[in-house]
Amino acid sequence: MSVRLEETTDWPALYAIYAAAFGQLAEADLVRHMHDDGDLILSVTAYTDEPVGHIAYSKLSLHETSAIKACVLAPLAVCPLFQKQGIGAALVRHSLKRLTETGHDLVVVLGEPHYYGRFGFTSRLAERLKTPYDGPYLQALALSDQGKDAHGSVSYARAFAELK
Repeated sequence: MSVRLEETTDWPALYAIYAAAFGQLAEADLVRHMHDDGDLILSVTAYTDEPVGHIAYSKLSLHETSAIKACVLAPLAVCPLFQKQGIGAALVRHSLKRLTETGHDLVVVLGEPHYYGRFGFTSRLAERLKTPYDGPYLQALALSDQGKDAHGSVSYARAFAELK
């Protein structure tokens, strides 16, 4: 298994992965809309002979701490036949490293605390943010010291508001 930046030719397979993983296409449509709106900042594919997993990150605006470069991890999907083989973890680790290298300070995710906690995400940091998704599943990870100072209201990419 290898991990690389998503390519345009991956899209038919990515739609199939999202449909199989979530039983719907809303997550694939979310990624496509973020891409079309210019809000997708990182899109990474795991593949063997063909794509088997995908992770996407989009812009997150922090209104009170606008100097902090923040993003949202969503969605993450692995083809059911390849789940529980470390592919999702490889996608998360690879992409977090890349975000750190490109100067991002903070990542926010809405997901299972036990899963994302292994990568350092915590609800404690997320509690300082005011989002449409506040609650125990909202977690954040500071990629820099500056990211630890994040607080206040946030705005997600427009595509999130259009989710059904």
